[in-house]
Amino acid sequence: MRIVNMLEAKTHFSKLVSDVESGAESEIIVARNGKPAVRIMPMAPKRGGMLIGLAEGEFKAPEDFDAYNEEVLEMFEPSQVLADE
Repeated sequence: MRIVNMLEAKTHFSKLVSDVESGAESEIIVARNGKPAVRIMPMAPKRGGMLIGLAEGEFKAPEDFDAYNEEVLEMFEPSQVLADE
């Protein structure tokens, strides 16, 4: 953990962020008048997206799965079904 004063942080902000991003520093504390004010630290890694097909084979859709499509569409978009007819 490195501590820098406000003037140094303002002057070298890009380098400080690069040092944290690269892992050279785990965090940097910016002090104002000798007192810690803020902490520069890396963001938590972004979680991966949804895995498609993760539950493949775990369940089977019923034979009449699509039987109510028109009825459900009518509930959400009444004009859509009428416009298609």
